[in-house]
Amino acid sequence: NKLDVFSKLGKIYGLLGLLFLGLLFTSVFKPKLNLKVPTNIALGLFFLSFAFHAFGLGLRWYVSGRAPWSNGYESMIYIAFTTVLAGVIFGRKALGSLAATCILAATILMVAGLSWLDPEITPLVPVLKSYWLTIHVSMEAGSYGFLMLGALIGVLNLIFMIFKNPKNAQNVNRIIREMTHISEMTLIGGVFMVSIGTYLGGVWANESWGRYWGWDAKETWALVTILVYAFILHMRFIPGLRGAYAFNVASLFGWATVLMTYFGVNYYLSGLHSYAAGDPVPVPPFVYYGVTILTAISLMAYWRNRQFERAG
Repeated sequence: NKLDVFSKLGKIYGLLGLLFLGLLFTSVFKPKLNLKVPTNIALGLFFLSFAFHAFGLGLRWYVSGRAPWSNGYESMIYIAFTTVLAGVIFGRKALGSLAATCILAATILMVAGLSWLDPEITPLVPVLKSYWLTIHVSMEAGSYGFLMLGALIGVLNLIFMIFKNPKNAQNVNRIIREMTHISEMTLIGGVFMVSIGTYLGGVWANESWGRYWGWDAKETWALVTILVYAFILHMRFIPGLRGAYAFNVASLFGWATVLMTYFGVNYYLSGLHSYAAGDPVPVPPFVYYGVTILTAISLMAYWRNRQFERAG
């Protein structure tokens, strides 16, 4: 508690995210500037922060004697970790992906630090006292970080499409192609993890409840998530849905299934997995504002794309 690892990390990731974002926009609008030194310094700090994050999770595991992803707070700090892990694996050479990784990790850790999530290490509920907690939940919750990173990269790509003009079009198109490829890799990793996690969850369900699949709310929405992202990853084979714009919009709004699986099931649906569920709460106003803003960004990016297609 005295180290306050995750609160400090949230601030560090936030500052690094702004730094990477500044470097990214500088590389777009001032391509002749040499950004190698500040980029390498920021990258070194990023790797140190990731190591500190891993240390914090390991310390919590050691103190509790169990895997640190059994409640709301722990799952959030673990998802932030897998988000950064996805950035380390797939996006360490792209400023846009590093910016998205750090901003997303900072946001998740900020939410984890809010008063309604208790950071106290508490005993496990009986059904979670199983080795499957380490295996199943690590895969299932870990996939959310990968899929969320893909969604945020999608937002950044759409914003770049909006600000594209004839002077920077070549540079912006290169960045969009690069980041779209990274987004696709993170989605593949996320779908792999959520698929394996759901399969192993069936094995755990058979041990705990005597059946592999019961169309419980969490099970159903995990399946919906797999199907939606499987479709997104196969869109490039469908005429009319092959472009970078369609993929980035789909990766953005496909994240709604993850949000429903993670939050919606716990707070709005009843089921065997709703351990943290209480009385249904109203949808926060910021959700409506967020959907409106993201829809506006998507429409503006579509309009700009159409302009360039007509001109080209």
